[in-house]
Amino acid sequence: MIERRALLGGIAAGTLAAPAYAQAWPARPIRLVVGFPPGGTTDIAARILIEPLSQRLGQNVVVENRPGGAGGNIGADVVAKADPDGYTILMQTVSSGAINHGLYGARMPHRPDAMTAVALVVKVPNAIFVTNALPVRTLRELVDYVKARPGRLNIGSSGVGTSLHMTGELLKQAAGLEMTHVPFRGAGPMLQEVIAGRIEVAVDNLPSVIGHLREGRLRPLAVTVDTRTPALPDVPTTAEAGFPTVEATAWFGVTAPARTPREIVTRLNTEINAVLANPAVWRRFEDLGGMKPGLTPDGLSSPETFQRFIDAEIAKWTEVVRRGNITVD
Repeated sequence: MIERRALLGGIAAGTLAAPAYAQAWPARPIRLVVGFPPGGTTDIAARILIEPLSQRLGQNVVVENRPGGAGGNIGADVVAKADPDGYTILMQTVSSGAINHGLYGARMPHRPDAMTAVALVVKVPNAIFVTNALPVRTLRELVDYVKARPGRLNIGSSGVGTSLHMTGELLKQAAGLEMTHVPFRGAGPMLQEVIAGRIEVAVDNLPSVIGHLREGRLRPLAVTVDTRTPALPDVPTTAEAGFPTVEATAWFGVTAPARTPREIVTRLNTEINAVLANPAVWRRFEDLGGMKPGLTPDGLSSPETFQRFIDAEIAKWTEVVRRGNITVD
């Protein structure tokens, strides 16, 4: 009887301890893993978020860059396999959160249900641009130029399976182009090569390339959304350029390991939404071309709406991969 009472007491104590544990969170710094190098949009978005989020949580939120190619899979897998205690979270992207599940299939290091959705932070358009040495000024001129030189030009992206890679594939499919895809381990290294003229064409998320476009180091041809962005009002959309099917929006949100206590997920969602509702913070995203998550009536997201959004994105991009017969080595 003593052993049975001790066992039952332990079970009861454990049951009561879980909410108390969640209420005590956070008791130490939190690492926000970014699966790409510094300087890219994922890193930029994470660093805009961490200071005000740290203030609201009362603990430092620290960016940890875990690059290495594979469209952010390495960093995502670190979080998927971390302890579900709220102290290791991910700046999730359309690449590791959606595209890669269709692209890698059974070789994906973790399943979608290894992660739980917390909050969608921002959506951004992609930009198609060229090195200044290339004698084209519109997307149509680029298409004609490439068609006259099949297979001779390179198109860069921040990695296989990223939304940048897939946007380039959409353009190649829509216009019937032959270009060689050159993946890099992040947007920073890619942009250096395009500015130097060693890569002629590239796609990037607007936040990480917008400074180069505004200052004339690179030439923008189009943005991949259906309406022009106030951040670059003079740059036409792909639809305006005659390629309406070349539409792709990158997104960035926070996810956590599956089985993270619900109380922690809810607290994180609440605080992230409060950060995004701050006009001063949101202006920083907006100036980089950022668009509101828009998954709930207040323009933000709940864990449930973000999870449904992720599920729909996985289905969408898996179909794009299938149609394009896109594979990775």
